[in-house]
Amino acid sequence: MSGPFVLPVRDIVRKPGEMREHRIVVPAPERWGEGIVSVEKGRELDLDVRLESVHEGILVTGDVETVYEGVCGRCLRDLAERVEVEFQELFEYPGQEAADFEVQDDHVDLENLVRDALVLALPFQPVCQPDCPGLDPNTGERLAESSGAAQQAPVDPRWAALQEFTDPNGSAR
Repeated sequence: MSGPFVLPVRDIVRKPGEMREHRIVVPAPERWGEGIVSVEKGRELDLDVRLESVHEGILVTGDVETVYEGVCGRCLRDLAERVEVEFQELFEYPGQEAADFEVQDDHVDLENLVRDALVLALPFQPVCQPDCPGLDPNTGERLAESSGAAQQAPVDPRWAALQEFTDPNGSAR
């Protein structure tokens, strides 16, 4: 087994209580994420990983930091934000039952674990700022960048009769 996400565990296999720590920086092997934000192929992934030998296998605990890119879900402005995700999974020793993650040839492959944790942490509806007003429904312009003149919303004809009860400042008579 080889690859940037494959770590050797030969020296701690079946030695409960033994632990090794690794800090690795690897490029994303492909684009991760299918929404309006994703981690692009080649983007640097900074991993801090702790491998602990337990009776059932190797417990992998760690975190990954990177930057996701995409567009704001309201105004479609490009954005790039840092994301940090913690993960933990038991890589079981091979046995009769199939496991999602197994120790193979005295190695653990973290790629699927890291990808799943990272993709699940990506925002579903990212915004460039918490109070982003979005786009004007009529013109399609970004409301945050529109001209200084305040545009008055059109009055619903069903409520137009009530306008005569307010003065120009909007307060009731």
